Amino acid sequence: MFAVDVGRDARGVVFALRGDLDFHSAVQLYEAGDKELGPGGETGAVVIDCSHLTYCDSTGITALLKLYNQLSAQSRVLRLASVPAFLDRLFTLTGLNQIFSLYDDVDEALAAHEAERGTLVASTDDPALHGGEHSG
Repeated sequence: MFAVDVGRDARGVVFALRGDLDFHSAVQLYEAGDKELGPGGETGAVVIDCSHLTYCDSTGITALLKLYNQLSAQSRVLRLASVPAFLDRLFTLTGLNQIFSLYDDVDEALAAHEAERGTLVASTDDPALHGGEHSG
C-alpha cells in the first residue's frame, strides 16, 4: 500500500511517501503534486521525504522527475530527503543524483532551502556584495 502525506508550514511543503511508489501508485503523487504545487508564486521549500519508501520502479522515478520539471519551470528546487540505499544506488547508476538535490533528512533539506534563500536575498540586497571593495 502507498500513501502520500502532505505537511505544510512556514518553511515549505513536505511530501512524506510511504510504501511502494510504482505504476499503480504514482498517480497519487501526481495528484498531490498538482494540488499542492500549482503555479502560485510559492517560495517555500519542496521536500520529498523518502524515509518510509520501500520500493520505487521506473514509473515512480518518472513521477519524481515530473515534480522536478514542474518546479524547475517555476524556478524552484525539489529536495529529496532520507533517500533509502536502494534508491540512492539507482540514482547513482543512472546519474539522477546529479539532478536531484539529496539530503540526509527533512530538517537538513528545509535548512538548505532557507540558507539558499538567505544567500539569494543577501546577494540582491547587499550592495557590498556587488562591488567588492572600493578604492578611494
